[in-house]
Amino acid sequence: MPRLTRLTPDTAVGASRDLLADLASRHGQIGDMVSTMAHSPAVLGGYLQLSRAMGRAKLDRRISERISIAVQALQGCGLCLDAHVGAARALGVDEEEIERAHAGTSADPAIAAIIGLALQVYREPTSITDEQLGALREHGYSDRAIADVVGVVALNILTGAFNLLAGLTPGSDTGA
Repeated sequence: MPRLTRLTPDTAVGASRDLLADLASRHGQIGDMVSTMAHSPAVLGGYLQLSRAMGRAKLDRRISERISIAVQALQGCGLCLDAHVGAARALGVDEEEIERAHAGTSADPAIAAIIGLALQVYREPTSITDEQLGALREHGYSDRAIADVVGVVALNILTGAFNLLAGLTPGSDTGA
């Protein structure tokens, strides 16, 4: 059950009203998470900026979706998990790899290594070693792709934590 109300361009105030009106004019409809985030223009604006920035990430989308699945499987946001599983399927990631991502791994050693890094960034970034980063480079990951992992994890922490706080779940209806 949603814990925070959904806002619209008519019910939001200030910067949130402007952000929602812009999104509505460009996309037609606004999702529950974004509409609920509008209670805090700082959170909504930060989410939109980080989301746009991560759209320009060097990391392959099929890999970033698997990272997102692994992070959300730990964090427990069903809404995010469903969205990332759907995105992975749309990108052609097979069901076995989606299940492996749920478990924090992949059949491909290079992808397993980058998912492993992402989970360390999520759980315990102080445990990341120089050797581990060297191994990622040997798998062909650039410093930019490695750095993008932090952005993918940060975006997932933000969206997952927000949805959990707001009580947004798959199939929840927060109203207009």
